[in-house]
Amino acid sequence: MKLLDAVKAPNPRRVRIFLAEKGVVVPSEMVDLAGKEHRGERFREINPQRQVPVLVLDDGTAIAETMAICRYIEEIHPEPDLFGADPVERAKVEMWNRFVELGVFSQVSFVFRHGHPGMAGFEVPQVADWAEVNRGRALEQLAWLDGELGRRAFVAGDRFTVADITLLVAVDFMRAARIALPEDLANLKRWYAEVSARPSAAA
Repeated sequence: MKLLDAVKAPNPRRVRIFLAEKGVVVPSEMVDLAGKEHRGERFREINPQRQVPVLVLDDGTAIAETMAICRYIEEIHPEPDLFGADPVERAKVEMWNRFVELGVFSQVSFVFRHGHPGMAGFEVPQVADWAEVNRGRALEQLAWLDGELGRRAFVAGDRFTVADITLLVAVDFMRAARIALPEDLANLKRWYAEVSARPSAAA
């Protein structure tokens, strides 16, 4: 199998970190997003949504969507588990990962796509007001998560899971979106320093 990847895009990075945490090596093929390779017909035949990442299996099966790819990897490489070890933990990890995806990751992506000049040719039309609305929403959610991280070590509990991968990538992507991390979020900063120090964060 191979991973259709893109170095600077946040979602492929989530998969790379997940693979690194598992100790799984998957060959990758870089997709030229700047050159709009993903908008071409060849790529559309692999993923009609024209987005990366995509995991292409040896039989030609294409699995798109970040969490679908991660779940497939978890199924074939169950240890260490990153989605939870039992029904309750799996439900909690799913819940917190969705909180982060919808409350921070998506909002930061909207700010980037609708506010960054370099995205003008990709996000048509760009809506500057929508970028600003989502900037505020992302910061509100980060403040809430700061409070939650004062109660436990990681996003979904007492150990590192896929929810931490999602938040790490979202916080890192804030730089590209030109969103400053508030100085007063001490719990979030403690968490960020710890997860950023993990070897997988360099993936």
